[in-house]
Amino acid sequence: MSYLVLARKYRPRTFSQMVGQGHVVQALSNALEQQRLHHAYLFTGTRGVGKTTVARILAKSLNCQGPDGTGGITSAPCGVCQACVDIDAGRFIDYTELDAASNRGVDEVQSLLEQAVYKPVQGRFKVFMIDEVHMLTGHAFNAMLKTLEEPPEYLKFVLATTDPQKVPVTVLSRCLQFNLRPMAPETVQEHLAHVLADEKVQAEPGALRLLSRAARGSMRDALSLTDQAIAFGAGQLQEAAVRQMLGSVDRSHVFRLIEALAQGDGKTVVETSEALRLHGLSAAAALEEMSMVLQRMAVLQAVPSAAEGSDEEAATIARLAALLPPDETQLLYSMCLHGRAELGLAPDEYAALTMVLLRLLAFKPGAAEKKTLNSAAESAGVAARTQPTFVRTAPAVVSVPASPLPPTATPRPTGPPGRVLPVVEPRQAPPRQGPPPAQGNDVVGVPVRVQPEPLREAATAMAAVTPTPEGDFWQATVQQLVESEAITALVRELALQAQLVGRDEGHWMLRVERESLNQPASRERLKNALQAAGHAVEITVEVGSVSDSPARRNAHAAWQRQQAAEQIILNDPFVQQMQRDFGAKIVPGSIKPVAKTRE
Repeated sequence: MSYLVLARKYRPRTFSQMVGQGHVVQALSNALEQQRLHHAYLFTGTRGVGKTTVARILAKSLNCQGPDGTGGITSAPCGVCQACVDIDAGRFIDYTELDAASNRGVDEVQSLLEQAVYKPVQGRFKVFMIDEVHMLTGHAFNAMLKTLEEPPEYLKFVLATTDPQKVPVTVLSRCLQFNLRPMAPETVQEHLAHVLADEKVQAEPGALRLLSRAARGSMRDALSLTDQAIAFGAGQLQEAAVRQMLGSVDRSHVFRLIEALAQGDGKTVVETSEALRLHGLSAAAALEEMSMVLQRMAVLQAVPSAAEGSDEEAATIARLAALLPPDETQLLYSMCLHGRAELGLAPDEYAALTMVLLRLLAFKPGAAEKKTLNSAAESAGVAARTQPTFVRTAPAVVSVPASPLPPTATPRPTGPPGRVLPVVEPRQAPPRQGPPPAQGNDVVGVPVRVQPEPLREAATAMAAVTPTPEGDFWQATVQQLVESEAITALVRELALQAQLVGRDEGHWMLRVERESLNQPASRERLKNALQAAGHAVEITVEVGSVSDSPARRNAHAAWQRQQAAEQIILNDPFVQQMQRDFGAKIVPGSIKPVAKTRE
């Protein structure tokens, strides 16, 4: 007698045997009991969660005749009548399964729909089950739309798919949709324990836990892996054998890695990584196990009451959660997730694993802070040895011109290292009474910097520009270079923000306000552009106050156009009438001058 695999032997025959899909079972059972039957059902979900199984149980529920042949529609099919037996065996004439992955064309669908005009031969309903329905072509979907929307009263459609996003919305709107969820590892582990108890197979809880995690929510995968593990272990399921079969990483290695990372022990990290290589364990599995442990640690750090007392690893995870701060736990978790994606890019996945672990060690916030403090201390020591001695001087009174910007825009003064003096707002400064008390340490005099002009562009853009003859010439020259696209990016900004201070036969002097614009590369490119335009001159750029630049002229011209446009609107008789009679108001910023078009 041939062996029947566990996935087929323990396929549920009734809704009561379904595991992990209570929401679907409850909805279908109530609908069958109340006779509120839809004509089309769509079951979605990942592989091995029970889509085809639910379709067969539904077909049996619709066609069950009972043990005595007098039964009707029921949520608990008997399993012994002719209809139930034939559906389980796959030979019921009124139940048709179509695999859309291999029969995806319009001809196959039309051949199926041709049977819809005939009433059931044996059963109460005809049931058409189309598996992997998203694989059908567009013409095939169009061919079945009308029948799917208004089928005969004896016809039921059951569609199943792992990718509902590829199913047209016209089909989705005609179906009653149920989403079968991936099963939790605890649910899979409990079901595997029942199956192995019936099979009289001894199994360790750790082995079942590994199989349930490896199944990733699929009960069929879990049963298939269990079959493989039974063969691998010669009829027994031991944790060590199952771990070897799956290539899973022992949690002891993961715990050792996390503890070493928490303590900053790079030697242990490298040795543990080399041990994983020697045992032939998967690098991706190592990072995956680390992610799972770090996730449980993060939950335990946020909600201490969420500890699982029955778990053997709970005590170890709780101890590790106490070693790492929550922010470091989150950082390690994020790096483990990103590190899995980098394993395939490296020539050796174990070398990539070692680099990911060392990166986790290098980016520890504590280590980075310690390194920064050490570097700062070394720099301070070097500066103290190389810094000249400053003598205390009398305080100087500095006159700062009024600025339209708020005081918060003034940059902090910078200077040589020394004792930092507190900054007191003028309104809160107490009156000085007598000379300042003598201090034991030398006080460094720090020069006061006036607010630079470029930060006040917004305030000075509307101010009147002082035109100069050189400014007229420079404006025309820059305009020609910009329109011909001879200068772009930083070079164009240098030309627009510069003021032509003076020029002779072979040398021009420019002035800008921003030091960042005075770059050698930008000056060289501007000189080349001027030479290409017929001005073979050398240019010199200095930093200072600018009163007549192309940028200021353009801003002033734009401000004048804006003022003129606003005056036109405000002086318009209709606008004045609307304001006077209806209290209308002009929305600020809604008036824009119309740009002139060239003819």
